[in-house]
Amino acid sequence: MLTRKRRATNHLAAESSICLTPRERQILHFLAEGATNKEVAAALGISVHTAETHRSNIMCKLGRHSMSGLVRYAIREHIIQA
Repeated sequence: MLTRKRRATNHLAAESSICLTPRERQILHFLAEGATNKEVAAALGISVHTAETHRSNIMCKLGRHSMSGLVRYAIREHIIQA
């Protein structure tokens, strides 16, 4: 049986091996800085629907269900600075 600390360590190790595409990292950066889907779309020259799809895919890959979870991940992985 794994201890709570060991499970958390294993979870973080698995999480850091998740591979976001360069575009997903770019979009995560915008989102973590507080940009809306509409702002992301305008900045990158993509449709709002495409920005929303990228956001959904990022959240799914990372197992996050909120923006605060995405922001915490972006800070921890040095995608943005706190």
